[in-house]
Amino acid sequence: MTSPRPLDLVLVWHLHQPDYRDHASGEFVLPWVYLHAIKDYTDMAWHLEHHPGMRAVVNLVPVLVDQLDDYADQITSGKPRDPLLRLLAHDAAHALSAPERALISDRCLSVDYLAIIRHYPRYKHLYDLLRLFEARGQAALAYLSDQVFYDALIWYHLAWTGETVRRESELVTRLMAIGEHFTPQHRGELFRLIGDLLCGVVGRYARLAAAGRIELSTTPHTHPLAPLLLDFSSAREAQPNAPLPESEEYPGGRARVLAQLRAALDSHALRFGANPRGLWPAEGSVSDSLLRVLGGSGLGWVASGEQVLANSLRAAGRPAEDRSGYLYRPYRVGAAPELSVFFRDDRLSDQIGFEYQKWYGSDAAANFVGELERIAAQAPPHERPLVSVILDGENAWEHYPYNGFYFLEALYQALQSHPSIRPTTYAAFLQETAKGGAAAAVSYAATHELERLVAGSWVHGNFATWIGSGDKNRAWDLLCAAKQSFDLVSASGRLDAGRSAEAVRQLADCESSDWFWWFGDYNPGASVASFDQLFRMKLAHLYRLIDLPVPAALAEPISHGRGEPEGGGSMRRSSAAGDTQSAG
Repeated sequence: MTSPRPLDLVLVWHLHQPDYRDHASGEFVLPWVYLHAIKDYTDMAWHLEHHPGMRAVVNLVPVLVDQLDDYADQITSGKPRDPLLRLLAHDAAHALSAPERALISDRCLSVDYLAIIRHYPRYKHLYDLLRLFEARGQAALAYLSDQVFYDALIWYHLAWTGETVRRESELVTRLMAIGEHFTPQHRGELFRLIGDLLCGVVGRYARLAAAGRIELSTTPHTHPLAPLLLDFSSAREAQPNAPLPESEEYPGGRARVLAQLRAALDSHALRFGANPRGLWPAEGSVSDSLLRVLGGSGLGWVASGEQVLANSLRAAGRPAEDRSGYLYRPYRVGAAPELSVFFRDDRLSDQIGFEYQKWYGSDAAANFVGELERIAAQAPPHERPLVSVILDGENAWEHYPYNGFYFLEALYQALQSHPSIRPTTYAAFLQETAKGGAAAAVSYAATHELERLVAGSWVHGNFATWIGSGDKNRAWDLLCAAKQSFDLVSASGRLDAGRSAEAVRQLADCESSDWFWWFGDYNPGASVASFDQLFRMKLAHLYRLIDLPVPAALAEPISHGRGEPEGGGSMRRSSAAGDTQSAG
């Protein structure tokens, strides 16, 4: 019987949320950072901690870690600046105001979360009760007691706890059993548990990295679409007829990309005590111009999507039909020969991101391992394939039973015990290959050369998700106008050092790719409205910081959503191959 062919697997979990803070007030506008922290980031750390033979890359975007640190400070000070957490921390004597009741109703009893609510009969009862009173008119809601709303607030947070938290926390189990008529003491206990989770989550990943169990990588600080900041016309490398913004370029784009990169590298070194070896560019977006910026930064690797590689090979007149013949190896590109460039297996990544949620966890894990074995069997002779599976570590799990617990348990156990599949990291792989290759008969995947990259992202190999439509291009023009004003005021010397630093930070927030992701009528109306408003609010605050009037255009919505996409818009199926992409 033939022994299984060896294979290296690099599994990359990308953890990211944009900056949801209103820096004018210090308030958090949306709660997604702390909710994902108590559910997904906590669960993902737990699974890695409990499988000592597992290796993975965890990409922590600095703006996410900034916000996690901010939440930890809020908990420590006892002064929460997130409105939902503040309600949870209210004392016994606090009667809810009409806006507070409306906030709980909108956030905790929204129809958008019915898929989650319906799993908990007592939570569903509260939802049905609200709908019943709403049907009688808004005035009827005044007859509901504060207790109804406080119970909904508790259930909302219980439903957002990670599966590993539920299995280990006596408090969560007890509160779920009580089910109703929660007391201020219960709210306080839950607030303290959430605080413990928030204060500890980044440290858990730091300890895993210090123990050599994971590699921590980074992304430019606020997750900007760097190739577009460098050159709008890069969008036409993959889509020659793509419409572009009226602005010819993003003013000072190269300096901004360098500043975003330096901020990320400095932040990573300060928090984790070492420089990152690798970088996942926002949205896996790459171009030759970006690689030239990254060259000389001390990084060893970057990664992108499979379609970017296929487009680049075809542009060079090289075949790109048989994936086994080109995908599972590192590349060096002429623009930055010191960097190793890895490319994601889109199909396998999207199996986890979209398809395996429909399977039993053990069956899904077995299928994934079988796919890896098939890749190994089809590899070129005497070459050990390196498979890159890269996806976000947060959006998929709410669609899995038990937040993906059984799938991840089965997957990690199968991978760490497999005789020929080796989970590793990019840093470890590069270190080993630098020593001269493997001692075994089958060598590591050899590095191949690419003359140039066709600019693109992990979503279909292009930038259409962020630029090209009327609303997305209008958003770019609004950002360009704000940047031109920022440059003029900065050059005038009118801002003192403190105000200038605030304005630079605010500009960086406005450069995030996330705002552009959500513009589009194919996205849900509520999501488009909230991200649209947050983007315009951030631009308006930038104008105020540089002492200029806020343009009237920022009072008008940029985009209107009418779609009902799969995954709520944070995940997107590829029409070309039935695959799925995720915001990140």
